[in-house]
Amino acid sequence: MQEENLSRQEVQAKYLIGRYTDQHGRRTIETAPNPMEGDTIRWPVEFMYARDHILVREDYLERARALVDEVADGPREGSDRDVRPVGRPVVLGLYALTLPPKVQVTQALQAIQGGGRSWRSGTWFEGLGEGAAGPDHLVSIAPTAGTCPAKEPEAVPPDSVLDPAPTLDTAAGRGVRIVVVDTGVDPAAVAAHPWLTRVTGTPDPAVGPGPANPRRPLASYAGHGTFIAGIIRTVAPRAEVHVRADFQIGGSIFESDLIKALEDVLANDNPDIISMSAGVWDNVAGGPVGFQVFYEQRLRHHKGVVLVTAAGNDSSRQPFWPAASPWTVSVGALRPDWRQRAKFSNFGAWVDVYAPGEDLVNAFPVGHYVYTEPDPPAQEATFTGLAKWSGTSFSAPMVAGMIAARMSRTGENGVTAAAALLKIAQTQARLGTGAVLLPS
Repeated sequence: MQEENLSRQEVQAKYLIGRYTDQHGRRTIETAPNPMEGDTIRWPVEFMYARDHILVREDYLERARALVDEVADGPREGSDRDVRPVGRPVVLGLYALTLPPKVQVTQALQAIQGGGRSWRSGTWFEGLGEGAAGPDHLVSIAPTAGTCPAKEPEAVPPDSVLDPAPTLDTAAGRGVRIVVVDTGVDPAAVAAHPWLTRVTGTPDPAVGPGPANPRRPLASYAGHGTFIAGIIRTVAPRAEVHVRADFQIGGSIFESDLIKALEDVLANDNPDIISMSAGVWDNVAGGPVGFQVFYEQRLRHHKGVVLVTAAGNDSSRQPFWPAASPWTVSVGALRPDWRQRAKFSNFGAWVDVYAPGEDLVNAFPVGHYVYTEPDPPAQEATFTGLAKWSGTSFSAPMVAGMIAARMSRTGENGVTAAAALLKIAQTQARLGTGAVLLPS
């Protein structure tokens, strides 16, 4: 049931904060740029992050620890106390540094990024700059300030026409593997819809157990990965699609865990294309340090693999990460007429291309859904296998499917095919929107 007089952002924030608590009932996340005061959320909230640790580049770990110790202990000039690197490895080149009990993330980062100076083992450690460390962001398919579904799904009759309609090129995507990093997939939907045949993946934990039936409970963000798989298959029906369930707690995951998941995709899932409809805002140039390290240490060493990302749905030109990174293909959404940018879509020079993303119709789990956000189509709904949904969450996999379709026609790898399509998109640019790609 939606809460009275709360904005969509406030509903999402309260939902996530309530899900991230420890065994003693203490919340494990903090809000930025305004930290919470007790249980009171101070607005605006741009992003959330873990309260007890930060992410640090491995090369800077010892110096970062010394600067954090200085915050905790006070000035210790002349001390030659041995300071050893302390932290847990996240991926190659990145560590999670646990903070002393009374040191806040903002204090630690201020010291590390420029305001700190520490004497350890006969050496002065100065501030290291913004790129050395950052918070462990909470990344979500519907994050506070940075929503990926533009609204909650709407039930449609089971005989509704798919939108966009399936391509007539029945061989599109042959031999191409797309890995979707998302909420998993509903096996019952895969079995029920012929265009999802042979889609694989982890079951969606937000979809209630048991066979498909109208009473099966569908939690918030249920069906997100299923809908995305359906979009890909309408554009590239022969593509091999695998949907992971990495976004589980309220459709969210910490940046450190997401980086590990992406590393696992590259190491074990052998993708040509990675489709990810999630992201986060950040307050430093270059975006979250975890995404930077993932590219430097992993993605750029996997020749031909392209990462396609959603641009987010806040009608903002503020960079949304990792979509704003130059090493991704970032996708905004078009209106139902496929001519203008959707009002909800983020925009700006960092968005590479726009594709259909409003009022799309595709596969969705069968079950019962209760709406929680403002301006719902109803109080609750029974889904019978299809849904109408909007968001750059669905524009991104459409472009991923178009890349796969081109790869199967030309023999190009993911990076080359994406670059070629972006050049085509620029010739089809729409005034006031930008480069556009449309399914055929």
